[in-house]
Amino acid sequence: MSASGDDDAARINRGNDPFLHVSSTISGCPTPQGPFVTQQEWLDEAHYRIERGNSCWIAGRCRLSNSYDYDKDIAESVTRRLNALSAAMDWRDKTSLWLTIQRRFIYLDGCVSRDFDRAHFVPALGETADVERVIDRTKVHP
Repeated sequence: MSASGDDDAARINRGNDPFLHVSSTISGCPTPQGPFVTQQEWLDEAHYRIERGNSCWIAGRCRLSNSYDYDKDIAESVTRRLNALSAAMDWRDKTSLWLTIQRRFIYLDGCVSRDFDRAHFVPALGETADVERVIDRTKVHP
């Protein structure tokens, strides 16, 4: 296999989307794929990514011209929110979580204990400034 073939198959965060590992209490929880894609996957999604990124500005719902431009600030804000939530609930003790932030969406991946309070935690993440939606893809892990 050529060097370029190796580069094409490499999974890289090609969009520089924030990917945060925020807790790691539950052992054996697999690391999610996050925003890491191959070159071919990136090319396949490029048109749709541009279209999705610009659509909120065209519709007049965003102050920035591309919804991906919010992601770095959202990552900083959600980190502060998570620290504040630690005082209100023991979420770190009951989870192994990763956050992927793309176009004002927070994708929540990982493992949670059976007694983890998703009903409070997920909406609290959604209250972060400029977040449009939180997508909970966590799994209960005993």
